[in-house]
Amino acid sequence: MFSQTCINAGVRVLKEEAQALLDLVPTIGDNFVKACQIMMDTKGKVILTGVGKSGHVATKIASTLASTGTQAFFVQAGEAAHGDLGMIGKDDTVIAISNSGEGSELKVLIPILKRRQIPLIAIVGNVESSLGKAANVTLSAHVEREACPLNLAPTSSSTAELAIGDALAVALIEARGFTERDFAMSHPGGALGRRLLVHCQDVMHKGSEIPVVNERVSLKDALFEMTQKTLGFICIVNDNHELVGVYTDGDLRRSLEKGATIKDCIATLMSKNVRGIVKQETLAADALAMMHNLKINSLVVTDDNNHPIGAFNLHDLMRAGII
Repeated sequence: MFSQTCINAGVRVLKEEAQALLDLVPTIGDNFVKACQIMMDTKGKVILTGVGKSGHVATKIASTLASTGTQAFFVQAGEAAHGDLGMIGKDDTVIAISNSGEGSELKVLIPILKRRQIPLIAIVGNVESSLGKAANVTLSAHVEREACPLNLAPTSSSTAELAIGDALAVALIEARGFTERDFAMSHPGGALGRRLLVHCQDVMHKGSEIPVVNERVSLKDALFEMTQKTLGFICIVNDNHELVGVYTDGDLRRSLEKGATIKDCIATLMSKNVRGIVKQETLAADALAMMHNLKINSLVVTDDNNHPIGAFNLHDLMRAGII
């Protein structure tokens, strides 16, 4: 009985809130375009404000805007009336969010914003409210009723406010031509940031850490260098330090199976067709894809003269968070 009651409530809430959002679709028109234009033309920052649940929604919208190319932050409406209003400059735009549009904290701010000629965008449940009438542009977040069975707790209304904020953010993303790379610049610590901002030069071993020997050395000397550098392979170069081959752990097993000895010249045993070569500016994520496609565990980084300038393996990519 308890389980079914919970399931019924969950399904009903999702359906009611989904319908509330669909009911807002016809309201997306000229005012929405004006709001987007004001935000696009803002030379300063977009300031989100609100009280209570609407304040929490405003905080999330500010975060979404800030991470998608619009400089934005949240100011609590009550605190703004007691000093934080100084955080709002003449080149900024304010987005005030309120279900009723009659909150006393927001009413205090309206005349000050008007006097300073700071654009005010309202996202309100009642467009005929004091806030709705005072704003330069008013966007409706009206819902017929809350999903709460008592029609009291902000549920459908806060969802509607959040959806309007998301709609503004996405519209600006498309208008600005905001890209994945732009997004990654605001999220350098996230998975996307690592995928789009980390290059091979950031993960590769350099200088004396590169496993490299001349093509004339013996397998014994090559193995000593390979073991010392612990990358599972070694770069073979000619007298001009140009890459002419590689030798891997797998090559060693195959060489021994064919009767090779540690006195053999590495040039007679190495793989001359080096497929795993990348440039230092190659994205690490692309390098990982190459490894998967070629079924190899390591890559050599070369310069324009085919000189090995770096090397790395899957473990290096794991440490960098690419995998």
